[in-house]
Amino acid sequence: MNYLSDRINQMAESETLAMTQLARELKAQGKDVISLSIGEPDFNTPEMVKEAAKKAIDDNFTHYPPVPGYADLREAISKKFKRDNNLDYKPEQIVVSTGGKQAIYQAVMATVNPGDEVIIPTPFWVSYKEIVRVAGGICVYVKTKIENDFKVTAEQLEAAITDKTKMIIFSSPSNPTGMLYTKEELRKIADVVARHKNVLVLSDEIYEHINFMGHHESIAQFNDVYEQVITVNGVAKGFAMTGWRIGFIGAPKVIAQACQKLQGQITSATCSIAQKATVCAMNMDPKTSKDIIDMRAKFLERRDLVFKLLKEIPGLEVRLPQGAFYFFPKVNAFFGKKTEKGTLINNSTDLSMYLLNEANVATVQGSAFGDDECIRLSYATSNEALIEAIRRIKVALEKLK
Repeated sequence: MNYLSDRINQMAESETLAMTQLARELKAQGKDVISLSIGEPDFNTPEMVKEAAKKAIDDNFTHYPPVPGYADLREAISKKFKRDNNLDYKPEQIVVSTGGKQAIYQAVMATVNPGDEVIIPTPFWVSYKEIVRVAGGICVYVKTKIENDFKVTAEQLEAAITDKTKMIIFSSPSNPTGMLYTKEELRKIADVVARHKNVLVLSDEIYEHINFMGHHESIAQFNDVYEQVITVNGVAKGFAMTGWRIGFIGAPKVIAQACQKLQGQITSATCSIAQKATVCAMNMDPKTSKDIIDMRAKFLERRDLVFKLLKEIPGLEVRLPQGAFYFFPKVNAFFGKKTEKGTLINNSTDLSMYLLNEANVATVQGSAFGDDECIRLSYATSNEALIEAIRRIKVALEKLK
């Protein structure tokens, strides 16, 4: 008897979480595995944020909050949008959810009908495609090139838009590539969107504060597309608050109200204590906050270290990321080669599994992100672990013949 729905049977498991879990299982078996698979800062939450959470408990913020979030948190997010992004989102245009993933899910479910097309430039974050599919939408993939830093062009988007297009989804800084869009590039994309008033943009900006190029740019800053943009953000990456599970959107009021309606039937409001901690995080100015500045500086140091080491491996094609904490090297030069045991490397999954079993290094196959020619490596770990992991990768790749 099959008790499961077609919906869940057709849904793919998150490949990043699956690889992370596999690495943990091997570690539990005593294997010396270095995980470069997880997308989580290896820093602790800032002390002032933790103190705010402790105070919230002492002040008995332990009851049901309003579904879209506490008023003071939505006000703080509104001010953050203005301070950091020059975006005018009023508190009633903001919905706080249990992580950025829920925020994206609700935005898609509230706007995409079965049969609607959703344009997703590849490579993309793994959950975009599955969320669209659950909504009944049709994913339209637009392949980008490593030579263009994996960024979609305005011309590519224009060519992909049809009368069935409902949404475009992208992230900047990008997971998995670490690339980010400049203001000029976003302006060109906005020109396309402005010509198609029936098309929405979901802009995932969760890595905003891990930016090595200066000021972060949001596509919603352009007035002619402001009403077509849903801006997604949260505190997981930029504030080392992954476990607090806080994400949020800024959106046109009608979309925000729809997301609130949906959330009211799914989870209601997210954790009251985490919300109060996030008020403190939102009040931290990224231009002056030592916690944010120090974490970004450490990630920059690691990026430069990893770039130097990866460039020394023959066969890898590597671009220098401009944000986030990932590399997405092109590895197809190793396809068609065999391991010492005679196993053929056909694709990115084979290569990632080979590196896990031969080098005890966990990466994520590029096929999970829509680009089978690459693999993703996270450098959210110590310098020592990174040096050792890339040494192991180099040795393992040299064994392929």
